Amino acid sequence: MRLKASALIAVILLLSACSTHTELLVTGGSRADGVVELGYQRNEFQRVTFDADAAEALAAKRCKGWGYEGAESFGTEKSTCTSRRGFGNCGNRQVVIQYQCLGNPER
Repeated sequence: MRLKASALIAVILLLSACSTHTELLVTGGSRADGVVELGYQRNEFQRVTFDADAAEALAAKRCKGWGYEGAESFGTEKSTCTSRRGFGNCGNRQVVIQYQCLGNPER
């Protein structure tokens, strides 16, 4: 029983080490197009999680600063390889999520 408990704890620790929580940062956007880009970087071994509600709130804050009412995600991620390893596999990626500003900007 003690061996099973130790094995279970080891598995939980290994699985929790595989996922990294990150905060998205504003990486670009266009007031005229009503688009905000949020992004993060990861290596090939990381599984990244983020708070989608906090990310949408950050995008909405930027959109509101431009005079829009809020923001919503387009629902897709764009991933770009920023460095390659020896066998050609991607070592590091930059991931960008686009948000559409809602409403008409104040003039």
